Parts: sequence; structure tokens; C-alpha cells
Amino acid sequence: MDEDDPPSEHAHIAGQTHKAKALKQFEDAVSNGAGGDSAESTQKCNEVRFKVAHGLLLVFFFWLFCLHALGIYFFTKGFLLTKLVLENKSECAVPPIDLSAGYTPGSFSAGCWHPKAFDKAVVIIVDALRYDFTVPFSPGKPGEQPQHFHNALSVLYETATSQPNNAVLLPFIADPPTTTLQRLKGLTTGTLPTFIDAGSNFAGTAIEEDNMLAQLREAGKNLVHLGDDTWHSLFPGYFDANLTHAYDSLNVWDLHTVDNGVSEHLLPLLHSSNVTKWDVIFGHYLGVDHAGHRYGPDHPAMASKLQQMDGIFREIINILDDQTLLIVMGDHGMDAKGDHGGESDDEIQAALWMYSKKGMFGRSSSDYLEPPRTAKERPVGQIDLVPTLSLLLGIPIPFNNLGAPIEEAFVGEHGTDIQNLTTVKRLTGAQIKRYQHEYALARGLAESATSGPLALWTEADGHWNTAAKYKVSATDDWRTVSAAFSEYQLETLRICRSLWARFDVTSMAHGIAMLVAGVVLLAMYARGLRDDRAKITPMLLRRIAIGTPFGVLGGGILGAVTTSMSFLDACLYGSVAGGFLGAVSVGFAVPQSLLSPLPSSIWGWLAFTLTVSQSIGFASNSYTIWEDEILLFFLVTFGVVTVISSLRQGDLADRTLGIFHSILFILLTRLASLSRLCREEQMPFCKSTYYASATSSTSAPWQLLIPFSLAILLPDVIKSFYKGTRSYEGSAIFWVGFALRIGLLLAAIYWTLATADDGDWFGFNKEVLRTSKVIIAQLVLGIAFAAGTTTFAWAKPCVNIQTTLNSDDLLDESPTSTAGSSSGGPSVTILGYANVHGTRYFLLVTNFLLAITLVQKPMGGGAIGLLTWQILSLLEIIDTNALADTAIGPVVLALLGSFHFFKTGHQATLASIQWDSAFVALKSIRYPWSPLLVLLNTFGAQILTTVAVPLVVLWKRPLKLKQKQKTQRKGERDAEGDGDGLLGDVAKALATYLLYFAVINLATSMWAGWLRRHLMLYRIFSPRFMLGAVVLLVVDLVALAVALGGIRWNVESVAGVFGWG
Repeated sequence: MDEDDPPSEHAHIAGQTHKAKALKQFEDAVSNGAGGDSAESTQKCNEVRFKVAHGLLLVFFFWLFCLHALGIYFFTKGFLLTKLVLENKSECAVPPIDLSAGYTPGSFSAGCWHPKAFDKAVVIIVDALRYDFTVPFSPGKPGEQPQHFHNALSVLYETATSQPNNAVLLPFIADPPTTTLQRLKGLTTGTLPTFIDAGSNFAGTAIEEDNMLAQLREAGKNLVHLGDDTWHSLFPGYFDANLTHAYDSLNVWDLHTVDNGVSEHLLPLLHSSNVTKWDVIFGHYLGVDHAGHRYGPDHPAMASKLQQMDGIFREIINILDDQTLLIVMGDHGMDAKGDHGGESDDEIQAALWMYSKKGMFGRSSSDYLEPPRTAKERPVGQIDLVPTLSLLLGIPIPFNNLGAPIEEAFVGEHGTDIQNLTTVKRLTGAQIKRYQHEYALARGLAESATSGPLALWTEADGHWNTAAKYKVSATDDWRTVSAAFSEYQLETLRICRSLWARFDVTSMAHGIAMLVAGVVLLAMYARGLRDDRAKITPMLLRRIAIGTPFGVLGGGILGAVTTSMSFLDACLYGSVAGGFLGAVSVGFAVPQSLLSPLPSSIWGWLAFTLTVSQSIGFASNSYTIWEDEILLFFLVTFGVVTVISSLRQGDLADRTLGIFHSILFILLTRLASLSRLCREEQMPFCKSTYYASATSSTSAPWQLLIPFSLAILLPDVIKSFYKGTRSYEGSAIFWVGFALRIGLLLAAIYWTLATADDGDWFGFNKEVLRTSKVIIAQLVLGIAFAAGTTTFAWAKPCVNIQTTLNSDDLLDESPTSTAGSSSGGPSVTILGYANVHGTRYFLLVTNFLLAITLVQKPMGGGAIGLLTWQILSLLEIIDTNALADTAIGPVVLALLGSFHFFKTGHQATLASIQWDSAFVALKSIRYPWSPLLVLLNTFGAQILTTVAVPLVVLWKRPLKLKQKQKTQRKGERDAEGDGDGLLGDVAKALATYLLYFAVINLATSMWAGWLRRHLMLYRIFSPRFMLGAVVLLVVDLVALAVALGGIRWNVESVAGVFGWG
């Protein structure tokens, strides 16, 4: 399409095409004696047949998606750990054991089970406050230099050192997963996190089990919350509406709004004139966490936030009264890049600081006067805060608590009141015993499951009774009793961890069976059918439609007579079984249509080997850790094999082109491998290059050269592939040469402004800068999806049709094809004819290329650019080596998608998710756009390769018109009618591509299930299983909605010019 006058060019093409059609129809009429009405009727019939076949393919691939989703659902339901949430509540007047020294329970004013120490409390959560942020820097090895986060927040360590009776600072160890939601549950209930809490609160996020806030409210306390709005989803209606101020917690680009809002409302409430308005304040600061996500811990922004916290805490100390307890803590830490979610040391090692002007804290040993220098010394669990704070405020310990009292809060100023410490440990242990008993009854557990802890309890309680009977006063004797209760608590905690690590193996097996069924069906559909897939799909769907209701009926009967599976799950399982059997029955109906799905060529065996060897490798934790390097080896191996294959080609042009693109493919793969984000387990053998440094989450200034280079070079690279078949015509001129380049240039400008914002390059208002970024990003997405989709939907093929005289040539496969009358009359020259399907469809790939490049960091955008180039080179390799009908093309595309997942700054870990991508085109969280942006960032590489799969079939595919051909190359695919045969071939390629991801998902699920007791399950195998499951569902949907949907538009456009066959 001409840039200046698109309509005239379209008119030109249409006019020339009309001449060609008229000439062809005239010749057909003369040779066949057929009239125009018959030809038009045939055209219409072919069009309808294509649309029906296309619609049925969409239905079939949607059914495959449902099959995968149900398999993943059943496996996940059995794999993700569950615990039963008890509805029991602790009561002030009902202590778990007889109280000592005649203390009377039931008084909130004096203390329910133990004399309270404070009337009020201010609990401050500094999100992601890692322990080493709070202690002075001390070199771990000679020459080690402090980082930006060191020595910025000093008040906690200073007070704990200079005023040990007023303050205590301890490592505060979180139980993974280290996400804020799960951590808040543990910090308020005292229980261990599981992925699914079954029971009364299963359906929602609100915490309905017994917790500290519920007990405080029961005691008549007025609760105030400031900060992170997650608290309001967990505790709806708990807080004073007039004093509470909640803020959006997900905008990681905003470092200051939440923190400033908390301080603005917190400090006035602490003044003497306002202390009667509240009893307990919960303040949740987010700036440190957001600085980590955005910049990483080693950045001036982190130092600034920590210094801000230091100043605020000093101000709070100055105005705090004697009856108020101040607690500052982190809910989790952060890794070297500022992310969290996993179980590495940096992610679980938070800080806990308790302060009171009363002077009530003590140390049981002189060695403990200084706070621990590292988080490995004297750590306490985060669940230990629950009984500690409950007893200090005089409320009952929540029923489900498994934590222990923190020693420093109960040993007295001099650290010698071990009897009091033992008393609170006994109280806590008795509550744990009560919970353990009720949980065993509810779960129907055997006595042997709890016999070990009960024996320890009997022993500890025996020591207590002896000490009480003889009125023991010796500190060492009380230490022995105290240690016995601690041993009971720790053993119970261990037992509970094992009980809650119980997997539903039956459900997991059902899920695996469904996933196996999906793999079998995909294997037969992709590689085991002799007939055209578009023609056999209607029979498949008919039999699936018949089998599914019978399966649901059988499942319903099974669900009604058995208790091992719910009625709904039984129906779902039956529907899959019935549909699968219905699909399999096709093989008995038309056995002549079946082939062995096993490979029959060296290329098929190579694709099989690459897929299966990778699947087997996931049984090894080291293989999973180094998956990116394994994929690099696989892709380079493929490149080497294609070099050898190209050397054997007889045609000089094919041999030269094949060798060139094979070597280029290898070089591009090696170049892409330079983009690297290392996971913790790869250290020190890996060096991250994706960000400015291993401790940063921002790009280096020099990396801005990458997006600008991409804007300059990539359109020309794509243009060169189009010109190889004289296809740089029509819409390609405008879209590739202009629109794509402008979009990439705007994306480069966006990341320049983002880097300037991160580095404070400019002095003007940051709000202007951020608004400009958002506008530019939205413009890029508009070009990609609004303008791009419109262009793809309505554009004519990338051809130019010219009329010349005196040509005797008939249609051939050269880039410039001609048609004319045999008598030497006018002829029509079609520039771009040899790749009419491929070059037009590739326009759709460029739309997603532009959008995905925008949401990647500069290094990731470069990787996506290289991926696009590799896709084009792969297509040339497939064409020159005649590999379009083999499995190797779709499998290598899948390998490329998986490889570039790692090259775009991702790993199979929760911590590597780039949440800040949710704000690339938005100022705040907006659904569903923010999650879609994160999805596009995380799985951009797999999405791009999925969109490109039809090109394996379409690239340089000959377009056959119904007339005698002068020549036909060896091995040429029959495309008579073009619509049906093309559609079946695309379905075959897509099924082969999806088969790779289905096998990977099946393998990662099976290995995660088999290794469910492995030490590295939740660190390595479980995240890889989750990645495989999500990727399979994503590529299923993209293949269905984009790739198959795009084929229809593409074929209709080509048929609009050249007819329906």
C-alpha cells in the first residue's frame, strides 16, 4: 500500500485482479463450456465450506483447552496443600489449663489468662523490611563495601543496644510463600500458611478463623488501620471507619503516596489529645517494598525510603506514652533484585523490633545484650508474635495458634524471671494442645499422629507440677521446665507441618490421567492422521458430543454413590472420560485414516528427542535450575543439524540460503543468550545482565541503545525477508516500513523516560514525566492492537499486480508470476505471488511484536527483536529444507518461546514476575488491563511464537488456481482449493506445537507429584509445574483466538483477490 495514497493503490490492485480473473474465467468457459453462474456458485460453496471447517476447528481446539484446564484443576486441587480451618474461638473466661497462683481468668481489664502489660499498641508493618536493613554494616569478607540499604535505618539497632530494657531487635523469620496476603494471615492467626485453607472461609479472602484482631474486637478495643488495603479484604468491618485510611497496595511505581498517607494520619493520633480515640493502630508502610520491586535494594531510592522510616520512628518514639507498646516489623524480606514470594534466606529474613518506655524487656543471657548481627542468630518465627502480643495486651491466644512466646518480653528487666516465661509457655502450650486435640478429631486422625507431642506435654507438665508443688525458685530448675514446654511446642509445629503437607493423591492421579488423555489426543491429531484435519474434525466433534453426556451421566452416578469424590468433580471427570472415549472411537470408525504417531524421518525423531529429553530432565533439580542453558544447547544443536542438511540440498539457491540462515540462527541464539537473569541457585556460576546489576531492578542507561537500535534495524530486517519474494508491496510498505518503526521508536522513547524517571535525570515535575510515559505507552498499544488489527483485518495481500503484453508464461512459483493468453495477448504480472499467504499473515505477528516489546525492559525488548529475526530465519530453513510437513518447525518454535521466556528476564520462580509491567500503560491498577499487561510481559515470547505457528505452513506456500500447471516442484504440497488443505495443515502445525507444551506440562506435573516430599519441592519443582500449567493454558487460548482466528482473515483476504479455489 502506498504511504501517500492507499485508496488509489487498492483500486489499482483490484482493477488488475479483475482483469486477471476475467481472463481466467474466459479461458475456463472456453475450455470447459461452463458459464459464469456455475463458477460463482462454486466460489460461494468453497467459501461456505471453509468457514464451516474453520468454525469446527475453533470448537475442537476450545475443547482441548477445556481438557487441559480440567486436568490442571484436578492435579492442582490434590497437589496444593490444604488444612482444615476450625471455627473454634478462644474465650477470655475459658483458659486452656488451670492458671497458676490462683489467677482469676475472664477480665479484659486485668488480662484474660495472664496479667496484661499494656493498654494500647501501635503495630507498624514496614513491607519487605529485611533484617540486614536494620543492623550496621560489617564486612563479611575483606574489601566488601556497604550497599545503599546499609546504615540507613539505624534507630532500631541503636535503641536495642543503648536501651535493652526498652527495646529488642530480632530476626523475624517468615514461613513461605513470602507474599503479603499469606504473611498477614500468619501474623494474625499464628498458623502456618498453606495454598488452600479449607473450611468456613474457603470461598473468600476474609479471615474467619480465630485471630488477634477478632479477639481485640471482642475485648471492646477500637481498632484503626492505616496503609495497605489488603487488611480490609482480610478483616472487613473490623476498623474504625472515621479514623481508618486505606491505600491501593499494588502500584509498585508509587513509593510515597501510601507512606506519606500513613504518617500524615498516624502521628496526630499519637498525641495526647487523641489517644483516647483508639486502642490499637495497625500501620502498613509500602515504600520499602515498592522501592525494592522498582529499583532493587542497592539503590539510592531504597536508602531514601529507609532514612524516611528512620525519621518517622524517631518521631513516634518521642511522642509515645508509657502505656503503649510499639512494634515495628517486616512481613517478609526481599531478594537481591527486590522481589519476594519464594523461600530464599533474603526473602524470609524480616526484622522485628519491640519498644516500650516502661522498660520491661530483658535478656536471659549477657551474650544477648546486643541484637544479632545476622538473621541466623536467635531468630524468632513470625507466628511467635501472636501469643506474645495477645498476652501482653491481655487477650486470649487465638485458638489455632502454633507460635511460642518471645522470650525477651517475659523474662523481666533483669532477665531472671524464668518462672514467668515458663508460665506463659505453659499457657501457650496448653492452647496448642487444645487445638491439636480438636484438629485431630475434625480430621479423624489416628492417635499415633499426635502421640509424640502428647508424651512431651505429659513430661513438661510433670516438671511443672513438681516445680509448683515444691515451690522451686532456682532459675536453672525453671529453665528445665521452660525448655520442656518449648520442646513440646516445636515438636507439635513439626507434626502440623507434616499433617498439612498431605496430598490428595487420588485427585492428582485423576489430573494426570486427564493430561495424559490430552497428550494422546494431540499426538494422534497432530501426527497420527492420514486425512486432512479439517475434514476429520467434524466426525471427532460429533463423537465427542455423543460421549460427553454419557460420561457426565456415569460420573454423576459415581459421585452419588461414593464419598471419595464430590458430585461436581465426578461429573467433570466423567465428561472428560466420555469425550476422550468418543474421540478415540473415531479410530475404530475410520481405521484407514490412522497412522503411527511415531516419527518416520530424522527430523521427526529430532523433534521427538528434544521434547522427550527435556521432559525427562525435569526430574532433576539441577536440570530445572539450568533449563535456560539446556534450551540454548537444544537450539544450537538444531542449527548445526540444519547446516548439515542444507549442505545436502541439490538446488544451489536452496543450499546457499539454507546454510546462511542456519548459521544466522545459531548466531542469533548465542546473541540472545547474553541476556540473562540468574536465579539464586545458579550463583556464583551465573552473572545477571538483564538489569543494571545483580542487585537492581532497573535498566542501565547504556541499555537504552537496544530499543532505539531495534526501531532502526528490525523493520529493515523484516523488509529484507519480504523483498526476497518481491512481497514488499501493498500493506507491507505502510505497516512494516512506517507504522511498526514509529511504534518501536515510541517504545524506545517510553523506556528512555522510564529510565530518566528512575534516575531522576530531569528536574521538572515527575507527574508530567509519568503522564507522558502513560500516553506514549497507550499510543503504542493503540498502534499495535487497534490500528494493527484493523490493518490486518482489511488489508489486501502484499502483492502488486501489473498488466504486460506478449507473455506466454503461465503461473509459476517465482516471486514474480505471470498469467496470459496462449495467443500472446495481455498478461498479468503478480509481484509477491510466491509468498502471498505468509507475508500477509506475518503482519499479525508484527502487531504482537510491537505490544510485547513495549512491556519488556530494554534488554527484554532486544530479546524479542532477536526472537522475531530467528522466527523468520527458521521459516527460510523450513522452506529450503522442505520441512513444512514435519514436526520440527512447530517444536523449534516452542523451544524458541521457552528459551526467550528466560531471556526476557524471567525464571520459574514467583520472585521473577515483573509486577511493575502492570503500570506500563496505566497509572493505577485497572482490571482486566493490568493483569493482561503482566501476562504479556511474562509470557510474551511464548505468545509471539504461538501467533507465528501458522507461518510454518503459510510461508512460501504456493497458491494453486484451478488450471493446468506448467511445472510443479518436487515435494510441493497440494493446495487445490487452498482453503481446506491450508486449514488442515495449519491445524496440524498448531496441534504439534501445543503437543510440545502439553508434554512439558504433563512431565512437570508428574515429577512434582512424584517428588512431593523432596526438599526442593516448593523452591524448584512446584514453581516449574505452575509455570508449565499456566503456559499451556496461555498458548491454548492464543492458538485458538489469535492464530486460528487470524487464519480466517488471511484466507478471506487472499481469496478476495484470487478466488476460493
